[in-house]
Amino acid sequence: MDHMMAEHDMSGHDMMASNHRCQMSMLFTWNTENLCLVFRWWHVSNTFTLILSLLGVVALSAGYEFVREISRRYEARVDAENASLSTSGTNITSASKRGHIGKAIFYGIQVFYSFFIMLLFMTYNGWVMIAVAVGASLGYTIWGGASATKSVACH
Repeated sequence: MDHMMAEHDMSGHDMMASNHRCQMSMLFTWNTENLCLVFRWWHVSNTFTLILSLLGVVALSAGYEFVREISRRYEARVDAENASLSTSGTNITSASKRGHIGKAIFYGIQVFYSFFIMLLFMTYNGWVMIAVAVGASLGYTIWGGASATKSVACH
């Protein structure tokens, strides 16, 4: 019991030192009071920081489509290089391995990025959810060279 009290006192001290609280909601809400996005330092404290945060979420969500487009271009280039090497009779083993490693790196970046956006969405805040959707739409409009059905889930 004493150990639990010590932990509680310690966490209370941390909360007072940071001068704000981050509230996690598990239900849909439009409330922005004590809203933190993913990190304690990404705290919405007023209308100005809310607008900046929402613009940041739009930019992050749009950026995901940019990463997907760069990945598609890389894959197309690697596939074209491998096809030209195979028709010329050249051994493509090392080029194929390098291409596969590059594709794997891009895939890992996409998975990380998509889960980060999922964490933003899981604030269950309506404003943040709309910002994610607007950013995804904007990113697809700018960089969406392929079908929208390729990946609309976490990854």
